[in-house]
This record gives sequence, structure tokens and C-alpha cells, in this order.
Amino acid sequence: MEILKPVVALAIWTMVMWLWMYVTRIPAVGALPKSDEANADIGWTGAKLEGLLPPSVQWKAHNYNHLHEAPTVFYAVCLVLALIHQGSGVNLMIAWAYVALRVIHSIFHATVNRVMPRFALFALSSLALIMLIAHAAIAVFSGAV
Repeated sequence: MEILKPVVALAIWTMVMWLWMYVTRIPAVGALPKSDEANADIGWTGAKLEGLLPPSVQWKAHNYNHLHEAPTVFYAVCLVLALIHQGSGVNLMIAWAYVALRVIHSIFHATVNRVMPRFALFALSSLALIMLIAHAAIAVFSGAV
């Protein structure tokens, strides 16, 4: 069950990004011209705000959205590994590496946002996720559970 710790840590980090997104986005929306259609109280979408808010504000929202994509597979595979009692040792280390890489990716994405270094962090986290999936697949399909 140790593998549930990185699962909860990534969920906490997702909420940190949620808070960071709104702490930067609400003042930016409030600074929009009052006559601007995007500043209405209804009908806002991320796409509508895309051209109106500074990119550095939007980066936080983009990253928050990204934390609801590949990490959902991480949550699922970690739960499988916990259920089949394979959530310790190397799998636990890989899970923590995944979380660390996603946190670093988030900070980089939300502040600097250079595509190639950000992609490298994403690719490394994806490799960690692939390893976890492979370990779960081997255990489940080989009958080792």
C-alpha cells in the first residue's frame, strides 16, 4: 500500500496547481477592460480567455488541465499495483520518480514554459509511467498475483 503515498502526493500537487491557477487568473480576468465581452459574469471558457489573458497566466491553467490527462493512467495503474501487492520496491521508486517529474514539469510549464525542456520532462515521466504499466501487466497477465 506504500504506492498510495505518491498517488495522494500527485493529487495534492494537482490541487496546488488549481490554487496557483486561480490566484493568477482571477486578478488577470479582473484587469480586463470592463467593456470587454470576456469580462461578463457568464459564458467564460478557457478558450475564450486564451487570447485575452497573458500567456504566463494561461500556462498555469494549461498545466492544471495536463494534470488530468496522463496522471489519470498513473492513478489507475498505482491502484492496480496496490491491489495486487506490487506497490513497493522498484514500483514505489518509479511512482515517486513519476510524481517528482510531474511536479518539476508543472513548475517549469507554469513559469518558463520552453517547449523542448518541458517535452523532455514529460517524456521522462511518460517512460516512468510506461514502466509502471509494464510491471502491472507482467504481474497481472503472468498470473503472479
